[in-house]
Amino acid sequence: MKARTKPTLIRDPNDFRQQYLSVPGHIPCNLGSSRTKNFFEAVPLEKLKALHKNKPFVSTRRNFYTLVLLTRGRIQETIGFTSYEFGANTLYFIPENQLHTIEHWSSDVKGYHCIFDSDYFLLCLRNQVKLNHYPFFQPDSEPFMKISETEAGALLELFHKMHFEYCNRKHHNDDLLVRMYLNILLIEIERIYRHKHSTDTNSIPRKQQLSTQFRKLVSQHFLQKRQVSDYAALLYVTPHYLNDTVKEITGRSASEFIYEEMIREAKSQLIQTASTVTQIAAELNYSDQSYFCRFFKKHTGQSPQEFRKKHLH
Repeated sequence: MKARTKPTLIRDPNDFRQQYLSVPGHIPCNLGSSRTKNFFEAVPLEKLKALHKNKPFVSTRRNFYTLVLLTRGRIQETIGFTSYEFGANTLYFIPENQLHTIEHWSSDVKGYHCIFDSDYFLLCLRNQVKLNHYPFFQPDSEPFMKISETEAGALLELFHKMHFEYCNRKHHNDDLLVRMYLNILLIEIERIYRHKHSTDTNSIPRKQQLSTQFRKLVSQHFLQKRQVSDYAALLYVTPHYLNDTVKEITGRSASEFIYEEMIREAKSQLIQTASTVTQIAAELNYSDQSYFCRFFKKHTGQSPQEFRKKHLH
């Protein structure tokens, strides 16, 4: 079993290269690699694989979004508290701040690895959909989808175009086409995703928007904000209206989503880190470890120690 350590924070492309690559500075088209905000990179998987460090990777938390199109080979990764094995013609997603571990990439991987932060996306087009409205970046969504050969080919062409335009920039800000292609790529992925999940809707009703915004805020602030009233204040509605709306749209109370995010984070840390239960409780802002253990058992049916033992073979 691989040794577990505290997750490493990866804030930008520089951190990414230091964490994963044997020659951190050696990566194609890294003009602007000193950027720590408003950044983007799209690199063929086979080029990243060739530069991977020859040692196991630790768990990380990325402060940006990741899209990976796998057209050949196999990839094993842990996203949150679930381990996945991806094969050819798979697209998978890592939302910002998600706990994540690269377990294994086969030697024959092909496809594209794309990272960007929210600032870069916001400059794509005016008044475009917010990142958290894309279903594949929402906290409770499956972080991957199998796609057809035709769909993979169409998406691969967009990745190629982004990569080409990014590599042929004359200066840091000469990437209008890259931003536009990124916007088109996300729209195309959303179209495929919604078709596969049978969600045919041209507009998002206000109540659904409110529910989505609430869940996005919970995923960002659950460590500091534990009350429905905290999120109601951020959304400029009353706690009662927020709870009723979330209940109407999802069938669950607003507080359940707050608890669920706490449990998801606890599970992720129990599986992907070597932190003790006491340390995890402290990181989740529980001053009393016993209270944290009771909370965890109430919502999972097992103690933190039992959960860790069951999932680490």
